[in-house]
Parts: sequence; C-alpha cells; structure tokens
Amino acid sequence: MAATGGTKTIVTALIANFTIAIAKFFGFIITSSSAMLAEAVHSVADTSNQALLLLGKKRSEKQPTAMRQFGHGRERFFWAFVVSLVLFSIGSMYAIFEGIEKIRHPHEIESLWWALTILLFAMCMEAFAFQTAVKESRHYKGNHSWRSFIRRSRIPELPVVLLEDFGALMGLIFAFICVLIADTTGNTVWDGIGTLSIGILLGLIALVLAIETKSLLIGESALPEQTLNIETAITNSDHVERLIEMRTEYLGPETLLVAAKIEFKGTFSSSGISDAVDAVEENIRAVEPLAKIIYLEPDTYDEVNT
Repeated sequence: MAATGGTKTIVTALIANFTIAIAKFFGFIITSSSAMLAEAVHSVADTSNQALLLLGKKRSEKQPTAMRQFGHGRERFFWAFVVSLVLFSIGSMYAIFEGIEKIRHPHEIESLWWALTILLFAMCMEAFAFQTAVKESRHYKGNHSWRSFIRRSRIPELPVVLLEDFGALMGLIFAFICVLIADTTGNTVWDGIGTLSIGILLGLIALVLAIETKSLLIGESALPEQTLNIETAITNSDHVERLIEMRTEYLGPETLLVAAKIEFKGTFSSSGISDAVDAVEENIRAVEPLAKIIYLEPDTYDEVNT
C-alpha cells in the first residue's frame, strides 16, 4: 500500500476552495444571504485546511534527529487532526450560530439570480475537486467500501480532503435549494435553515475526521492483509522454525515499524544468525516496502512460555 498520494488532491482542493471563497463572499455582498456567508466562511476554512495538510507533508519530510529518532512522519497525522478541529470550530460552529440567528431574525435575500449563479459556479468547482479526490482515493481503496476506506486509510490527507469536498458539495446543494425555497415561498427562514443544515453536516464530518485522525496519531498497526503478508514472509524463510510474536505500528503514512520474536532452526554462529536475520528482513521488505524499520529478536518458543 503505497503512501505517496494526496498532494495532487490537496492542491486541487486548495485552488478550488480559494476561488470559491472569493465568489461566495462576492455573492454574500450582493445577496445578504446567510447561507452564502456560511458557505464563504466554510470555503475559507477549507482553504486553510489544505494549507495545513501541505504543511504537514512538508514537515514530515524532515530527517530524523536525536529527539525524533524515528523521523517526523506523524506530523501528517497531527496536522490532519488539527484540520478536523478547524473544520468544526470555524466551519461548523459558525454556520450553526449564523443559521440560528437567521431563523430568529430572518432577512430578505437580494439578487436571487446572482446567488444561484455563484452557487452553481461553486458547485462545478467543488465537483471537480471532489472528482479528483475520488479518483486518487480509488487507487488505495481497492475493493473496499468508501466507509471502510476512510477507516482503513493510513494516508490522512485523502479521507480528510474527500470528506471536506463531499461536505462542501452537499453544503452548496443545501444552500442552493434553501435560497430557492426562501425566494419562492417568500419565507426567508429557509435561508437560515439551509445555513443550520450546513453547520450540522460540517460538524458530523469534523467528528468523523477527528476520530479517525486521532486513532492514527495515537498509533495504528498494519492492515490485516499487510500483517498476513509479513507473517507469511517470516514463516516461509528458510531458517525460521516459527514466528513467536509480532507487533507493527505506522510511524507515518510511509513508515511501518515491524518488531518480531522468531525461533530459528538449528544452532547458528554469530555471523550465521546475523545472515538469517538479514534474509528474513529482505523477505519482509519484498512483500511490504513500507516496512522500513524492522527489529527481529531470535528467541525460543519454550522460553517464552516458561
């Protein structure tokens, strides 16, 4: 499972959201629509989020130091978690607050066709960004469902941008429908309902992202199929009697730590056991290139159980 993806998706989403934010603020100035304002703030939050994801990718490339001896790969997990907090605090909470205010104190929507035109333009831009995220994510998704992909992905940027773009697209649809209903019925409360709906949707997405990125930040093991491949590579090695114990953890999207206790066949000299360990490591890396840090401990099964 390669982990180098995500940059194209992030950059596409950043350009799209920056362009959309300008259009939405222009639309708000013309129409005074709270749904339009909530969407504009949402796009600003999304733009800053993509910038944070790019910052995380850049910082994760720093070389290991005496204090960070396993590298800085978890920077990407951390900044993805920050993005979920930004999406909730700025995008969701603001939209909910603005929606409640507009429901309590509705204001007439001006220049309806300007509002609808800007929203349609934003939908096209957001749909393009979402399509890019879907296309790149499919490479890693395989035959799994989208829900499973979000839970299984060890590349934080793809689920984050995918859900952000989905939320933005649905928010635009909510805003478009509610602005149209508000003008048709003459009841501008619908504008506030649309804004509130956007806020609730963003809050749910932010919650899902916070849960998933927190799990990555704390530490997640290899995927089941990766674990099986590594175990098979070890047990099929010529000098291995059995695999006693194995543990794995992602230190970053591109770095998998593998630690195992192995019982080797026969009796080896110091150089012999070193060669056997090297051979097992080579077998592991052949089936799982992300296993960049491997610790193998020769042991005996009887000693472990006494």
